[in-house]
Amino acid sequence: MAKIIVGLSGGVDSAIAAYLLKKEGHEVIGAFMRNWDSLTNNDIMGNKYFGDICPQEIDYNDAKNVADKLGIPLLRVDFIKEYWNYVFSYLVDEYKKGRTPNPDVFCNKYIKFDYFLKFALTNGADYIATGHYAKVVHNNEETIMYKGEDKSKDQSYFLALLNQEQLQKTLFPLGNITKKEVREIAKSLELSVANKKDSTGICFIGERKFKEFLKNYIPAKPGDIIDRSSGNVIGHHDGVMYYTLGQRKGLGIGGIANHKTGSWFVVDKDIQKSILYVVQGDDDILYNDYVIIKDVNWISKVKTVGEFKCFCKFRYRQEDNPIIAKFISEDTVEIKCQKKVKAITPGQICVFYDEDICLGGGIIDFVK
Repeated sequence: MAKIIVGLSGGVDSAIAAYLLKKEGHEVIGAFMRNWDSLTNNDIMGNKYFGDICPQEIDYNDAKNVADKLGIPLLRVDFIKEYWNYVFSYLVDEYKKGRTPNPDVFCNKYIKFDYFLKFALTNGADYIATGHYAKVVHNNEETIMYKGEDKSKDQSYFLALLNQEQLQKTLFPLGNITKKEVREIAKSLELSVANKKDSTGICFIGERKFKEFLKNYIPAKPGDIIDRSSGNVIGHHDGVMYYTLGQRKGLGIGGIANHKTGSWFVVDKDIQKSILYVVQGDDDILYNDYVIIKDVNWISKVKTVGEFKCFCKFRYRQEDNPIIAKFISEDTVEIKCQKKVKAITPGQICVFYDEDICLGGGIIDFVK
């Protein structure tokens, strides 16, 4: 049996991951990661404290209740500065450039499966485990990651930047079960988190009005909203960095004279001039079929030479898109979509799949 340190977040998924491993007879230890602190992070940045309080103590108490119920020890570890340096600073820098980053992917790459993994191995663990819905198969040649059995909850997308060394020391106990089953197990164990709402906020920062939160770190620079078709100013915005390509909600425009009815979508941003360009309706300009992906992490030890067919997701919960791909440098992939895809957004993560096998992923850099 192995010694496994489980990242207990205070949620139901990590709780059941720990339970299943203990049920198998492993030595299980829980660890709660504290990676965000408003006061500390603003000290690092040299700013005043903005008072944005994250309910991490509630999550810690939930994790402690779970650990006590399961009869396992709970450690507490801080990666606040590491999170700031490798995840949050990157997020802010990308938004300043007008791009849309995915901090959860980088949180996994640098915090949960790097600093936390090193912490666990230093403390004698054979593996770490989390409550992600994905599968890993360890064999003599290499570790392969698959989509989770529950396709509606599959989280392989957020794990695509993990490498062989990280995955070889990782277990995902929920890979073969569904969210419904997880809830049922938690209820049968009478865990306090059995009915706890799933977190939908940024990894470790929590749920909040993101645009207002981002204003604490990126000063607002108001400007015009321009109809790309007519060139007319049809509204005003707080700052182009707060919007993403393809965004429909929260634009504050509608009911404009001499315009047909229908939703408006963001199609472009001019950072220098602080202009937000929009179109009305499902315009062709929203669709693209040529993409360059940079900083590609290929999970397998062997890269495909020449053009190859596979599938990809340009955002979480998107359907798999059939593509023809090719490595044009060591870590850059050129993609030709077999059909045009809506709102492919620079800064987001593209993840490659061979059916259920996650091949890896990288950052969307250029779209046309």
